[in-house]
Amino acid sequence: MKRSIEGRHPADHQGPSTGVQVRQFWRIARGARQGWHRAHGRSGSSRLVQFLRIARGWTT
Repeated sequence: MKRSIEGRHPADHQGPSTGVQVRQFWRIARGARQGWHRAHGRSGSSRLVQFLRIARGWTT
């Protein structure tokens, strides 16, 4: 029993993939990662005091 070609999904008519879309995805992903990175400045002593206060369970 042979099926008609017209009733098939359009993706079934495509040829084999060459990997171009995957290469483009990785090219964009690598470039975007550099744009999202943000350098953190040095934390002051007040940040350490806040961390120790929370770690010790002090509320004020």
